[in-house]
Amino acid sequence: MDKLGQYRELIKQVLTEYDSLSRKSPEQHSETCLVFDENNDHYLWLTVDWQGSKRLKYTHVHIRIKNEKIYIEEDWTEEGIATELIRLGVNNSEIVLAFQPPDVRKFTEFATA
Repeated sequence: MDKLGQYRELIKQVLTEYDSLSRKSPEQHSETCLVFDENNDHYLWLTVDWQGSKRLKYTHVHIRIKNEKIYIEEDWTEEGIATELIRLGVNNSEIVLAFQPPDVRKFTEFATA
């Protein structure tokens, strides 16, 4: 499997594991959704719900593949999706913490872009 194919599979695996764990929680009353757009390389884990007549939508994780790197656009997990990807063998130089401003990224142990 090529590098991008491997990244796609690892991202889907990690997000599916997080979603599965959250669904097992007795505190979970909202609906979670996984969105895997392999054509445009966007991967999301969302919660959708209603609070009275108000619609609630919350993005837990948004990842995309861009320029052959994994860009973590949003990550509200406790451990961090980057940590999970590294645990699965992705080099930190292949991960961009895109939720960080570009001028701050150089101070992290991850790719700048």
